[in-house]
Amino acid sequence: MTTEPKHPTDLRDFYEDPSVPVASGDARSLRQARILAAALGPATSRTATVLDIGCGDGTAAATAAPLLAGHRVIGVDWSQDALRRAHARLPYAVRGELGDGGLPFASGAADAVLFSEVIEHLVDPDSALDELRRVLAPGGHLMLSTPNLAAWYNRGLLLAGVQPVFSEVSLRAIHGRPGKEVVGHLRLYTARALREFVTAAGFEVVRLSGAPFHGVPRPLRALDRLACAVPGAASILLLHARKV
Repeated sequence: MTTEPKHPTDLRDFYEDPSVPVASGDARSLRQARILAAALGPATSRTATVLDIGCGDGTAAATAAPLLAGHRVIGVDWSQDALRRAHARLPYAVRGELGDGGLPFASGAADAVLFSEVIEHLVDPDSALDELRRVLAPGGHLMLSTPNLAAWYNRGLLLAGVQPVFSEVSLRAIHGRPGKEVVGHLRLYTARALREFVTAAGFEVVRLSGAPFHGVPRPLRALDRLACAVPGAASILLLHARKV
């Protein structure tokens, strides 16, 4: 007896599937955490509240926590399965989502928001940034990371007529691009597009840098690290912005 493969009926079903990856590479998490730690400074005079929106299994926040010692890091996700795993790594992990009434925090409650590998999954990123801006205090920090559509290898793949890495045409299977995992990317940004988009949402971009991608084949990883020197060609875009 055979059964048909189970396919997600909508995005919620997709992200509640335990087999869908909910964490990204440590290299990106560490670079992002170092930038945020330098921006916040030591927790000597006051404790800053950092929201990790879309925390997944809590890996990124747990990686950042030693660099943010003394500050309060709260993981937020709407996937119950992800939150169950996050609770094993984080002292605070709560359910919340960017739509349907917004995040469960008062306006101006956060000093910083980590928004790591989330924006590429959203149907409505405009409203998402509006909500992040609402929960941030004046001058609050936004640390956003997302795959780079114009990564150095994607430029070559497009010239060869191959679907770029990170882009997806289906939630069921990979078609026309390298890789094996379906991760549900709906939006992709170049460095220029990301700068313009975040600025239009009411933020001032402080810094845009690059990070390597853990999925790059081992023989090419040294080249991928070198590409980080030119953010527009890096695998991952790391953006630090402040609420205007």
